[in-house]
Amino acid sequence: MADNKNIDEAIVQIRQQIEVLLNDSSVPRNVKAALDEARKALDAKEESYSVRASGATYKIDEVSNDINLPPYARTVIWNILSMLESIKDQ
Repeated sequence: MADNKNIDEAIVQIRQQIEVLLNDSSVPRNVKAALDEARKALDAKEESYSVRASGATYKIDEVSNDINLPPYARTVIWNILSMLESIKDQ
């Protein structure tokens, strides 16, 4: 049960970072669309944590190397991907 609490806390942190990027006008629309899809994947309560994290990772990974992505946003995305990987590994 404690593991689920830690995972839920990680998901909250991931969602907060996604929200920051979604509200940033310098982040391209296609990246925002992928982040929104990732957020929806994380919110799919009927799925296991691993499946939710995998779906979100897939969506974000597609745009993580977008040439129009500001450098700091790329760092935030890499951090999100790292957190998602830790969820998938549990």
